[in-house]
Amino acid sequence: MGVLAEVIRHVSNGYRLRNKAIIAILHSSWRLALSCILCCGAHAQSSSPVQQSDQHAGMNMQMPPESMQHMGHEVDTARDFLMRESSGTAFQPSAWPMPMVMTSVGHWRLMWMAQAFLVDTQQTGPLGADKFYSTNWGMLSALHRLGGGDIMLRTMLSLEPATVTGEFYPLLFQTGETAYGKPIVNGQHPHDFVMELSVQYAHRLGQHGIWDLYYAPVGDPALGPVAYPHRASAMEIPQSTLGHHWEDSTHILYNVVTAGMSYKAVRLEASGFHGAEPDENRWNIDFGPMNSYAARLTVTPTARWLAQFSAGHLVHPEALEPGDVVRTTASVEYIVPRPHGNAWATTLLWGRNDKQAVHYGTNAVLAETVAAFKEKNFVSGRYEWSQRDELFANDPTLAQQLFEQTGSRWFDISAYTVGYTRDIGIFHNVETGLGANVSLYGVPDAIKPYYGDHPLGANVYLRLRLKENR
Repeated sequence: MGVLAEVIRHVSNGYRLRNKAIIAILHSSWRLALSCILCCGAHAQSSSPVQQSDQHAGMNMQMPPESMQHMGHEVDTARDFLMRESSGTAFQPSAWPMPMVMTSVGHWRLMWMAQAFLVDTQQTGPLGADKFYSTNWGMLSALHRLGGGDIMLRTMLSLEPATVTGEFYPLLFQTGETAYGKPIVNGQHPHDFVMELSVQYAHRLGQHGIWDLYYAPVGDPALGPVAYPHRASAMEIPQSTLGHHWEDSTHILYNVVTAGMSYKAVRLEASGFHGAEPDENRWNIDFGPMNSYAARLTVTPTARWLAQFSAGHLVHPEALEPGDVVRTTASVEYIVPRPHGNAWATTLLWGRNDKQAVHYGTNAVLAETVAAFKEKNFVSGRYEWSQRDELFANDPTLAQQLFEQTGSRWFDISAYTVGYTRDIGIFHNVETGLGANVSLYGVPDAIKPYYGDHPLGANVYLRLRLKENR
C-alpha cells in the first residue's frame, strides 16, 4: 500500500482539475441522467448464470424460504432494484447477503436492519484518550407496488446523540465537524438521531432499464460509495474511517433529490442537496436550500464486483471553514459469498477534497476487508493513508509554525487496523459478537512531539446485528 500512497501523492502534486471543469461535468451528468429518464426506453438486464448463482446464494443466506417467492424472476425488477440499496441510492455487489429481517403487513413488504457496537477505546500518546460509548443505527424500509413500479419509504435512526457523550468519541488523527463551537480533532462526531428519511420510486423501462427518483429531507446524495456504517467490508469495525470526510461524509445531508437511470450493468445518477454538514444539535433536522450538486456513475459487471466514480460541489460543508469543496471519489468493491449467510468483502477507495477558499486539495486512500471463516469467526483489516490538514485547527499559531517548518499544509498519516470478532449465540435474530481491534499509526517526525513516536489505539467491543434466523 506504500506504493499506492506514493502514486496518489504524485497524482496530487500534478492535480490540475479546475472547479469549472468539475462543474461542467456535473451539469452534463445532470442533463444526461434526466434525459435518460424522460426519453429512453430500454430493456431489463438478463443476468448471466454466474450472476444468478451469486445473487441467489446471497438471497438464500439472508432470507427464509417463504421470502424466496418474492425474489424470483417473475417479480418486477424495480422492487429487486430498491431492495439492493444500502445507503441512500448507493449499491453494493448483489452477491453480498445483506443482513436483515423481512416481514409483511398487508401488501407492504418491510425490511428491518440494525447494528450496534458497545465499545471501550484506549489510546496512547499525549493526545490519546479513553472512552466507553456505543455506535448504532436502525433502519426500516417499506415497499409497495404503485403505478406499475414500486415505491419505498425508508427511515434510519441512531441513538448516538445519547450514547456518544461529549460530542465525539476518541479516534486519533480524525477531524471534521465541531463540538462546543470548536473543530473536532482526534475524535469522531456522533451521527444525527435522524440519519435518513426518504421516499423513492422506481419503474422499469422495457426489459433492460430502470429509472428512479429519490427525495429525502434527510438522506444520502449520489456522491461516494456506500457509507462506512453500512459497507460490507466495514461491518466488523466499530470506529469510523479516517478518510470519512473525503469519502462518504455526505451520507447525512438535507433536502436531497436524486434522479437515476440504470441500463444493464451501468447506472448514472445526479443529485441536488443542501451542502452543509450537520450541526452540533444531533436531535434536529438541519434543513436548508438545495445549493449543491453531485453525479455518480456505477458499474456492476458481475454480481461480485461493483465500481463507482462520483464528483460533487458542496457549498460551505464545514461550519468553521470558509469556502466550498469539490469532492471526487472512486471505489471498487468485491464480494465472495460464504456459507451461513456470511461473505468475504473487500473495498478499495480513494477520495479527494479540493478546497476552493485555500486553493489546494488533499487525498485519502483506503483498503478494507473482512473475511468470515468457520461460520462464527471474522477477521478484519483496514489500511488508510491520508493527507491531514486540520490536525492543529484549534491552535492556529502552532499550525503556522509547523507550516513554516515543513513547508506543507498537511501531514501524511498512515493507519493500520487489524481485528477479530467471534460470534456468540445469545438472542434470536440477533448476531452477537465479541471482538477487538488494534490500530497502529505512521506519522511524520514533525508531529511526533505532539502525538508520540508510536501512537496506538485499541478497541474492545460487543457487536449486535439484526439478521434473519438461519
